[in-house]
Amino acid sequence: MIAGEVALPDISGIDVVDAKQLMRSALRTRRSKLTAKEVEDFKDGFTDSILEFAGDAKTVSLYVSVNNEPVTLRALDILRDRGVRVLLPKLGPGLARMWAEFGKGGLAIEAPGRPPSPISDALPSETIEEADAIIVPALALNHRGIRLGQGGGWYDRILKLNVTDKVGALIYPWELVSVPLPHDEQDVSIPWALLPGEIVETS
Repeated sequence: MIAGEVALPDISGIDVVDAKQLMRSALRTRRSKLTAKEVEDFKDGFTDSILEFAGDAKTVSLYVSVNNEPVTLRALDILRDRGVRVLLPKLGPGLARMWAEFGKGGLAIEAPGRPPSPISDALPSETIEEADAIIVPALALNHRGIRLGQGGGWYDRILKLNVTDKVGALIYPWELVSVPLPHDEQDVSIPWALLPGEIVETS
């Protein structure tokens, strides 16, 4: 089955856990084929969509892109320089899922295999409830709002808190699909897809 530029496997008759792994493998393989120039070419479009989605928000939750993820670094700098309070994921004691403000102190790698996080103090997980807009990572999103993430469960947990309904997933154009995506009761629907230079509402 083809969705844009990525061939997605047939997951009919496969349990949800295995189906997610098959989908993730196909989507990660597609991302791995992106050249540095292609990632760079998409950067301005992603930055524009992030800033448009953030609008006049006073507090925005975002994340630090790594490898071939849609680039967020430029948008992070712009939002911070505009005086927007930017919340980024940060591991706390005992690998607790927490947040920290992105400030002038910059970022540091604080745990192996994890993206850089702010040097500033960790804030409780409930801090996400203060965000006016939340932008999450994803490997795919379909038009029903079903999101396929990396598998860590970070965002599915925090999005069950009392958060804003202005939540968008940042994805490449071919990762917005019309086919069903495997999901279970832990998965939270995402109402917006943020593509390079375009914002699409899911149903």
